[in-house]
Amino acid sequence: MAVFHYIGRSSHGKQVSGAIDASSSTAVAEQLSKQSIIPITIKAAATDAEASDINMSGWLVSKKVSPIDMIMFCRQMYALMRSGVPILSAMRGLADTTKSKALKDVLFAIHEKLEKGFSLSSSMANYPLVFGKLMVSVVHVGENTGQLDESFAKLAQYLEREEETKKNIKQAMRYPSFVVVAIVIAMFILNIWVIPIFADMFKQFQTELPITTQWLIASSNFFTNYWWLILAIMFISVFSFKRYIATEDGLYSWDKRKIKIPLVGEIIERSLLARFSHSFSIVLRAGIPITAGLSLTADAIGNSFMSDKVRKMRQRVETGDTLLRTAKASDLFTPLVLQMISVGEETGKIDELLEEVAEYYEREVDYDLKTLTDRIEPILISFMAGLVLILALGIFTPMWDMYSAVQG
Repeated sequence: MAVFHYIGRSSHGKQVSGAIDASSSTAVAEQLSKQSIIPITIKAAATDAEASDINMSGWLVSKKVSPIDMIMFCRQMYALMRSGVPILSAMRGLADTTKSKALKDVLFAIHEKLEKGFSLSSSMANYPLVFGKLMVSVVHVGENTGQLDESFAKLAQYLEREEETKKNIKQAMRYPSFVVVAIVIAMFILNIWVIPIFADMFKQFQTELPITTQWLIASSNFFTNYWWLILAIMFISVFSFKRYIATEDGLYSWDKRKIKIPLVGEIIERSLLARFSHSFSIVLRAGIPITAGLSLTADAIGNSFMSDKVRKMRQRVETGDTLLRTAKASDLFTPLVLQMISVGEETGKIDELLEEVAEYYEREVDYDLKTLTDRIEPILISFMAGLVLILALGIFTPMWDMYSAVQG
């Protein structure tokens, strides 16, 4: 017997929660049904040893298991399961051959749990920072339906698309980031070493300097005398920002503002919607109910603002509303996507149409990323041209005046 925590709704629609001793989650669901309670979530309570395993082992490997290692793991599991290799042998073989030390430790630990009679999904659930809720749920459904190989194939495809999107975003931001860093370095060099030389030269002639030159000299003096203050402000700003987004309200506010940033906000939003569509499609194809699927998808999106919208969609669906109406109320989707969701509900093929929605968003993101540099480049060039103009006016104008005075 084990302890299971549950959250459900009574016959009056009120949310209830509690704990039940039972042999499995199915037995818990049966007990709740006899009490006229509709279960929403049922989770096994971790023992002290398991809790320690989750908190320590999961934390230790969370930063070391790369997405590529996870993709290879899913691909290899798919091939082994499809070939009829027993799970125990497959897990042992992958643990022996994987190159990732962190993943190797996790796979050996899972192998030990499998030998003790635990299921694969429950063993993976002990490492939530390595195997997310969505991944564990899809594996759980695959175990119960006898389609574990297909579950790992879907997960591999999902992870590959996620990694490809991340690479495209990094590649698109590489050039603008390099230019911005170069500008910042150039500003420091000019203000600390170059402008002071000209300022000393102008001071010897004791002539009235143009306003642009005065600005440059004042800026240089500030940089030279208070460089430590600038660095302190930068450090405090970064530290404060990280502390701010570490809070629930701060992260929610930042995630909401990210999708409104000029030029890149729309790309971030479409990328998140593509992730939502892929995640929701994969859980529905795995046979997970819509309400549970929305909860898992909310956890997989990676944006607290969007996750909150999806959880509100789940709440409306639980009250009997249709997916289409909840999607409209969320204000997340374009009319084309809403139309495809409507057709999916009518035909019973929401998962297939959501996959098409995800591909549509991915095409939009790919196009926006390819044109992002073209849109940012004129802004950067204009900014650099403005700096060069100010520098030229500030340095060469007084030099011309001094030359004219000498000639006169």
